[in-house]
Amino acid sequence: VQLVESGGGLVQPGGSLRLSCAASGFSFSTYAMSWHRQAPGKERELVARIISTGGSTNYADSVKGRFTISRDNAKNTAYLQMNSLKPEDTAVYFCHAYKFVTGRISDYWGQGTQVTVSL
Repeated sequence: VQLVESGGGLVQPGGSLRLSCAASGFSFSTYAMSWHRQAPGKERELVARIISTGGSTNYADSVKGRFTISRDNAKNTAYLQMNSLKPEDTAVYFCHAYKFVTGRISDYWGQGTQVTVSL
């Protein structure tokens, strides 16, 4: 099982990045997906999530209107489009696949990709 994030990097305030999360080794289309981030000295926080079919999404208030989560089940890949980036968006971003099976969670985490927003 693997979740591999890519697309992070250094970007100026106001810029954009698109993160990708490539999944393998499990039935991607049956799992909900989410993106989380963790800044230095802070706890990991939920950024956005999308259900298995892609028909419903949720966002943290801090990123609403700026970030868009999506997925392509044919490519086993989830995405996070990040626009109008701010310095406070600087963090390591992780993708997370999860589903509940008979009341227990089955989930996988990626290794993270660094996003730095700075002049």
